[in-house]
Amino acid sequence: MCPGGGYRVLASTHEGLHVAAALNRAGIAAFVLRYRVGPKYHSSVSLLDGQRAMRYVRHHAARFDVDPHRLGMLGFSAGGHLTLAVGTGGESKHSDAQDPVDRQSSRPDFLVPVYAVSNGIVRGRKATEYTPTDTAVSAETPPTFLVHTHEDDIVPANQATLFYDALRAARVPAELHIFGYGEHGVGLASGDPDTHQWFPLLVAWLRRTGFLTAKQRVAIDQPLPLADDIEHPLGMYWVTLIPDDPHAPIARIRQDPRAGKRLTIPAMQGPVSGPHTLQLRRVSHTWEFSATSDYEPIDKVEPMLSENPTISVRVNVDTNGEISLVEAS
Repeated sequence: MCPGGGYRVLASTHEGLHVAAALNRAGIAAFVLRYRVGPKYHSSVSLLDGQRAMRYVRHHAARFDVDPHRLGMLGFSAGGHLTLAVGTGGESKHSDAQDPVDRQSSRPDFLVPVYAVSNGIVRGRKATEYTPTDTAVSAETPPTFLVHTHEDDIVPANQATLFYDALRAARVPAELHIFGYGEHGVGLASGDPDTHQWFPLLVAWLRRTGFLTAKQRVAIDQPLPLADDIEHPLGMYWVTLIPDDPHAPIARIRQDPRAGKRLTIPAMQGPVSGPHTLQLRRVSHTWEFSATSDYEPIDKVEPMLSENPTISVRVNVDTNGEISLVEAS
């Protein structure tokens, strides 16, 4: 984690230790980086510190009991710029280096820039310190979770959208949240229950993208369990696989009659192996909507608005992606 401070100081308490403790409570290890700042050191030196930190933790992963393939970088403001610079700066490893730490990759596996500067030229301030990072985005850039606030008048929210647009163009997985309230430097925003939601949203994203488990996701392609037990026509419906493991990702797909009573989920959105609850939620009884068709009767619509799914069963997913029903004990 990289606290902010304009590359002059480090806001290491509310943008460092507080966030590290919150991550720890979510079962996530965290390290707060004390990187070198100006005026003595240019941001290019801070970048070296960020790259070295990633290599150091990766090299000592066994000692710290962390997975070297699930290491991310989170940063606020200037620390967010450092995060983006490390994430877009290539792997920066030297296989023939004398120091074994330098043989490790410095590229994070995911990025979390929070009200970060992404391009000092576009921002119009300190362009030589806040070098452009959006222009360095490529297909190799790690998945990114971006947070900003509409009220930030020090680092405008277009710094987040600029980087997000570059991620979309490169087809990099990303999620962007711009909250309506919050001045620059709110950290966890613990005094604002709305803006504070960025942190549980981050944990949910880490879970959803598979960064909280070492298990590999699997593809699903088989007949839809219990399809014959559902009132037909099935119409449009969701199938959601909710794992018992709170750190494993959910898997879901929205389907319609074209699926032909099959459940097909690609591996990138698929479940991991283990016990799950499979939920089917009907969205409509009809398909191929038109501008002149009648509305569905209210007595059929109301059950679809219930918090309870249409069907909920216990299943097990094996490592080959096969789903089997689990008999109730």
